Amino acid sequence: MNYFSMILATAQGGQQQQNPMMSLLFLVAIIVIFYLFMIRPQVKRQKDLKNYRESLKKGDRVITTGGIYGKITDVKDNTVTLEISDNIRVKVDKSAVLKDASDLGPQK
Repeated sequence: MNYFSMILATAQGGQQQQNPMMSLLFLVAIIVIFYLFMIRPQVKRQKDLKNYRESLKKGDRVITTGGIYGKITDVKDNTVTLEISDNIRVKVDKSAVLKDASDLGPQK
């Protein structure tokens, strides 16, 4: 028991007083770094996706969150109708549309 109390006393006596302003500055720096690298890019990505969904038009090729590739045949306020094969159409919510499929090459 004496051994542990001696180690504890040595550890407590060896500590220096830390400046509270340095602790506050460190905390603010962590918050700023977190904002710049995590929050800001995510907000920008969400804004770009929202603008993309609002600009959807007939004839665009898209991919849904479920992985369905299709061509838009009709656009309404909150929904789009996709033609996924010849004469097969599916109505999906605009929030389920992820991205443009034109960069994936020609579709069969």
